[in-house]
Amino acid sequence: MHQEASAPPLAGLRIIEFAGIGPGPFAGMMLADMGAEVVRIERPGAGSPTGAGAHDLDFLARGRKSIALNMKAPGAVDLALRLVETADGLIEGFRPGVMERLGLGPDVCRAHNPRLVYGRMTGWGQDGPVAKTAGHDLNYIALSGALWASGEAGRAPTFPLNLLGDFGGGGMFLAFGMVTGLLKAARTGSGDVVDAAIVDGTAALMSMIYSRRAMGLWRDERASNALDGGVPWYGVYECADGGWVTIGALEPQFWAVLLDKLGLSVQEMGDRADRTVWPAMRTRLTEIFKSQPRDHWTALLQDTDACFAPVLSPAEAPSHPHNQARGIFSDGVVQPMPAPRFTDATTPLPATPPAPGADSRAVLTELGLAADEIDALFHAGAVTENT
Repeated sequence: MHQEASAPPLAGLRIIEFAGIGPGPFAGMMLADMGAEVVRIERPGAGSPTGAGAHDLDFLARGRKSIALNMKAPGAVDLALRLVETADGLIEGFRPGVMERLGLGPDVCRAHNPRLVYGRMTGWGQDGPVAKTAGHDLNYIALSGALWASGEAGRAPTFPLNLLGDFGGGGMFLAFGMVTGLLKAARTGSGDVVDAAIVDGTAALMSMIYSRRAMGLWRDERASNALDGGVPWYGVYECADGGWVTIGALEPQFWAVLLDKLGLSVQEMGDRADRTVWPAMRTRLTEIFKSQPRDHWTALLQDTDACFAPVLSPAEAPSHPHNQARGIFSDGVVQPMPAPRFTDATTPLPATPPAPGADSRAVLTELGLAADEIDALFHAGAVTENT
């Protein structure tokens, strides 16, 4: 018998986030989604975490408080350290050395708060030959081997937006590192520094592929393996109306279901262990799926073990019955809901993303500063607020 759902899993934890773009804010979003209090320190007049658009629609910044500090003004660094003293964790996404030059590196911050878990999000890591150079998602996944292995045979490698590097290998690993460090701090009383590099995380995501290579089960040829589009029973097929469907019938029993639904026999399609028949298999499946519109195949295959799903656009995905039944997307302005879910804890949609500095005065008041101290900081330009 389960308990009645309670507070979010990370309720009671406080994280200081030095605002950036991309993977750092995504990690902050994950922590805020799970109930942590996340206070974003932003530059006055800062842009949004995605680099464009209205702040209230920048979902990567949802569920935060925002204080705008001018780190070049007197008192701002000291104020940031006062915030650090109240926190369980800190995350930042600058190039190596930037926080140290500000006077807010991990040694300084942990001297003020030994329990602090200090999370650092970079592309290349804190050290290494290219650590201090610029880069983006595409560069990081290129260095890990992930980009080379993705795409069609005989064509340039392709990449899945910036999901694999920035958010998969980057932001999620930072969030995981933070929670791991916080568990250690709770157990030992001592925090730690998390060096979350996108190139490290993306390589870790490739562990199964490197494992299969070590076993001699992976060919270093694009679209020649079971999971890279090399086999006819694991791929994307075009339909008569220009829509697309996916087939993932890797196991023999699921392949049998697919063939049965399509009115095909194993004898007709050939032995899957024989690579020489794969081109003919692919041609036959291509012809079949191209003969009917996407909705036809959805009606025929969706609720079966054929390992099928239609390829939905972002406009279509929120309306799919399964996504609606699980509440994967929010009502109103459509955005993904927090994930994962818990039986005995709630993870509701966090508050609308704040404008930079929207909570400056409130955050300072919570720190215990008197009204005249707060006014003096605003007058000195150390703190600003959204007006």
